[in-house]
Amino acid sequence: MSSTPAPAAPPESSEEAPRTVHPVDEILPAPKLAVYGMQHVLAFYAGAVVVPILLANAIGLSTEQLIHLINADLFTCGIASIIQSIGFWKVGVKLPLLQGVTFTAVSPMIAIGLAAGGGTDGLLVIYGAVIVAGLFTFLIAPYFSRLIRFFPPVVTGSVISIIGLALLPVAATDAAGGAANFEPTNAKNMAYALGTLLLIVVIQRVFKGFLATVAVLAGLVIGTLVAFVLGDAHFDAVATSDWFGVTTPFYFGWPKFSFAAIVSMIIVMLITAVETTGDVFATGEIVKKRISKDDIARALRADGLSTTIGGVLNSFPYTCFAENVGLVRLTRIKSRYVVAAAGVIMIILGVLPKAGALVAGIPHPVLGGAALAMFATVAVVGIQTLSKVDFDDHRNVVIVATSLGLAMYVTAVPDVAKAVPSWAEILFGSGITLGSITAIVLNFVFFHVGKSRGPAVAGTPGELIRLSEVNAMDQETFTRTFGGIFQGPTWPVERAYGFRPYADTLDLRRAFQEALFSTTQEEQLDLINSYPDLGPAGGQRGADSLRDQSSLGLERLAEAEQEELTDLAAAYRERYGFPLIICVREQTSVEDLLQHGWERMGNPDVQEHAAALVEVAKIAGHRFDDLVAGANPIHSARRRHVSPE
Repeated sequence: MSSTPAPAAPPESSEEAPRTVHPVDEILPAPKLAVYGMQHVLAFYAGAVVVPILLANAIGLSTEQLIHLINADLFTCGIASIIQSIGFWKVGVKLPLLQGVTFTAVSPMIAIGLAAGGGTDGLLVIYGAVIVAGLFTFLIAPYFSRLIRFFPPVVTGSVISIIGLALLPVAATDAAGGAANFEPTNAKNMAYALGTLLLIVVIQRVFKGFLATVAVLAGLVIGTLVAFVLGDAHFDAVATSDWFGVTTPFYFGWPKFSFAAIVSMIIVMLITAVETTGDVFATGEIVKKRISKDDIARALRADGLSTTIGGVLNSFPYTCFAENVGLVRLTRIKSRYVVAAAGVIMIILGVLPKAGALVAGIPHPVLGGAALAMFATVAVVGIQTLSKVDFDDHRNVVIVATSLGLAMYVTAVPDVAKAVPSWAEILFGSGITLGSITAIVLNFVFFHVGKSRGPAVAGTPGELIRLSEVNAMDQETFTRTFGGIFQGPTWPVERAYGFRPYADTLDLRRAFQEALFSTTQEEQLDLINSYPDLGPAGGQRGADSLRDQSSLGLERLAEAEQEELTDLAAAYRERYGFPLIICVREQTSVEDLLQHGWERMGNPDVQEHAAALVEVAKIAGHRFDDLVAGANPIHSARRRHVSPE
C-alpha cells in the first residue's frame, strides 16, 4: 500500500468561492454606461454615416433615400453591436467591440449598384449579395477560426499597426475639413483639430478617474461648443428632420440575386474576416484577455448574422470597428456593456432623425482631432504586440516591413488601384486589406511552406552563425550564445561545450540533452528550481520565458483561469518542493494544461522529479529550435508545414 498523499483536487468551481469579475464583464452604473456609451457613438458616428453617403451619391439615390439609409445604418449598427458585445449561443465575442459598416465594401457595392443600373434597382442587387454573403460568413466562421495558428504576433501586430496607421489619413482628412470641404491650408480647421487633441491630452494628464476616461467625449463636446460660438458648427438639419422614423424590412423592395455580385461580396467578407480577426486580437491585448479560435468563430458569426440583418433592414456588411478599439485603449474602460449601451443609443438615434442630425452637427475638424488620438492609439497597440516578436529572425523583419510598406503605399496613393484589373481593385483599394493579406501570406510562406534554408543559424540578421563557427567558439562565447536554452544555471551549456566538434545540428542538440541528464540529482534539482511558476509572473523571468508562456497566452489569462493556475502552482510546489514545469508550447489550450497539471499531482516524488526534467528538456528543445534553423528536421517539418487539426 503506497503512503503517497492523495492528489490535491482542483479548486472548487461552486458558488462557495466567488471569483472576481473580469473588467470586460463588469456592469457599470447606468449613468456611466450612458456617458461612456455616448462617447463611443460620437467617436464612431462619422465613420458610420460615410458609407451610405458615398454609396447614395455614387449610384444616384435621392436625399430622402439617403436619410433613410443613414437611419437604417445607425439602427442596424446598434443591433449588431449588442449582438457582438452581449452575445448569445455561439454568436458574439463578448468583448467591447462596436460594429460598423466595413469600408472595404464601398467600392464593390458601388460597382455592383452601377452594373445593375444604379438607383433603387442597383440597391436591391446589393442587398441580395449582402444577405447571401452574411449567411456564408456565419456558416464558415468555425472553419476560418481554425486558421488562428497562422496569426502569430508578427501577423496580428502588423495587422493592428496597419489598421491604426491606415486610418490616420481618414482622421487627417476630417481635421482638414472633411472630404467635401477639404482645406488643408485653413488655419481655423487646424486650430479646431489640434485644439481638440490638446484638450484630450490635457484632460488625461490633469484629471483622474471618471473625468480622465471621458476625455474624448469632453474634447468633442467642448470643441463643438467653441465652434458653435464662433459660427462654425451648424445644426440647421435638426429643425428640418422628422421626430420619428423606423426602417422596415425590405423598404426599397425585395432583394435581387446576382451570382457575380454575390461572389464579389463574399470576397469582401473574407477580407473583412481578416480585419475582424485583427480587431479581436487588438481588443484582447487591450483588455488582457486570451483570444482563442472559438472567440474568433463567435466574432465572425456575429459579423455574418449582422450582415444578413443589414441586408434585410436596408443596410450593409458589418465588421468590428477599429476606430472604437482605440477608444477602449485610450479610456481604459473595458466593460462590454458600455458598447451594448452604445448600441442602444444608436438604435434610438436610428429612429430619431432629429437626434442623429444633432450628432451630425459636430464639425469635421473637431472629429478629426479626436480621431487622430484614437487611431494612433490602435497603432500603438500593434507596436506593443510586435514587441513580442523575435526580430533577430530576419523573416519577421521582412514580414512586418513588407506588409507595412505596401499598406502605406496604397493608403498614401489610393489611385494606384486604378492601375490594376477591376477584379484586383478590391485588394489594392484598401491599405488595411493589402497589408493584412501580405502579412498573412508572407508568414505562411516563411514559416509553413518549404524547407528551412541554411544549416545552423544563431545571432542577428547579417551576423548569422554557422555550425562551423559554433565549433570554433571559445567556451565563454558558446555559453553566452546558447545560455538561454536552459533557465538559470549555465552548467548544462558549459558541459555541452565539451562534446565539440559537432558533426551536425542534431549532434549539437544531443550534446545539450546528454549534459542535462548525465549529472547529479542535486544539480538537476537546482536547475528545476530555477524555472518560474506558470502565469503572468513567469514572463518576467526573461525573453525566453515570456516567449514560452505567450504561446498559450498565459501572460493575459482571464481572472478565473489565472486563479486556478495560481492554486495549481501553489499546491504542486507544496507537494513536491519545486515549481510545476510544463512545456507550454506543446499544450493545445489552458484547459488541457490545467488538467495535465492536476493529473501529475498524483505521481510519486521520484517520478515527478523525472517528469520535471523531461519537461525542461522539451522546453530546451523548443528554445534550441528558435535559435538554430534546421535544428530538427522532423520538428521543423511539423511546425512549418500545414497539417490537419
